[in-house]
Amino acid sequence: MDMKKEHSHVFTSESVSEGHPDKVADQISDAILDACLKLDSSAHVACETMVGPDVVVNMGEITCRGFEKIDAKAIARRVVKRIGYDCAGEHFDYKTFEYVSHLHGQSPDIAQGVNRKSKLKQGAGDQGMMFGYATNETKSYMPAAIVYSHELLKMFAKLRKSGKFPWLRPDAKSQLSVVYENGRPVRIDTVVISHQTTAKGATKANYAKIEKLAKDYLAKTGLLTPKTKFYINPTGKFVVGGPCGDSGLTGRKIIVDTYGGMAAHGGGAFSGKDPSKVDRSAAYYARYAAKNIVAAGLADRCQIQVAYAIGIDKPVSFCVKTFGTAKNGATNEKLEKMLASGKVFDFRPYALIADLKLLKPKGWCYEDTAAYGHFGRSAFPWEKLDKVEKIKKLLAVNC
Repeated sequence: MDMKKEHSHVFTSESVSEGHPDKVADQISDAILDACLKLDSSAHVACETMVGPDVVVNMGEITCRGFEKIDAKAIARRVVKRIGYDCAGEHFDYKTFEYVSHLHGQSPDIAQGVNRKSKLKQGAGDQGMMFGYATNETKSYMPAAIVYSHELLKMFAKLRKSGKFPWLRPDAKSQLSVVYENGRPVRIDTVVISHQTTAKGATKANYAKIEKLAKDYLAKTGLLTPKTKFYINPTGKFVVGGPCGDSGLTGRKIIVDTYGGMAAHGGGAFSGKDPSKVDRSAAYYARYAAKNIVAAGLADRCQIQVAYAIGIDKPVSFCVKTFGTAKNGATNEKLEKMLASGKVFDFRPYALIADLKLLKPKGWCYEDTAAYGHFGRSAFPWEKLDKVEKIKKLLAVNC
């Protein structure tokens, strides 16, 4: 699509807080992954979590040397406590929930395709396609609607944990509708915030405080206008929430985790999976590549699709889309050839894991990724911009 001819339209994205039941599940799964990788950097983990009223259940495949030393129940309780579920009356309390585990070893059929004598020949842990995306419409190279949806909820979580707003509880959702003209965000049309409160906190006065805080934050974006509509707890109250109000499962918020629906998604979830699962690691690497391409000035928007066959090290295909925004001599075909060459980005599973140091995280952990999005946050290595000059040199462009 030629973005210069694109008509005005509204695009909407949502975020959910760390206390949303699906995010509670994601964070427990990733906390168990972190514990496994700390013990055994070659651990293979596919940990699923289910949460509901007063219950946490773990299932999945884990092969980890020393796994018997890991107390998954204690990890689950620690995560739930950190999130803030500490009231027995809400029917999901870190001190008292029932814990059930059905974790088991990895299938040997999968393991034989991943475990190779030569690490460089390590095969992909599954077939499938993954996507990475970047846009220069925000400083983080992320779409505006999802970025600001995340930031609103992070702000309210910080206020809740500080004790300044004791009537706020952990479960929350935000949603922003952004008006685009000629492919660029120009104003925020609508903001929806549904935030769990205590029964006594479900008042119009408190909802007005939430709205004012949201307005004050969004004013900094330059996209807020007097016509922007706000809906705060539009049903009237939101008291019953979290795993008591709805069950939660690992991997049910894949659009929240990525680009808010602005880019394509391969369907694979991230949380609870070690980096041998390309659903996770290749999606991170594709974001890394797309972000560096946009930062190099070769496109305003870039989406990369990469596909794998289980047990095979090299990707079976690449597809690049720049949506009519390619510039400085770049074309989709040139960018695809660059990716396939491996001269800048090596998409073989072992190589990309090593490049991003995904087996031994420093300054971050997988639990950190499991709420408020996996992309656009500078702490993560797939957000670094260290390939820009190499891309320019290889494509012989002068940006």
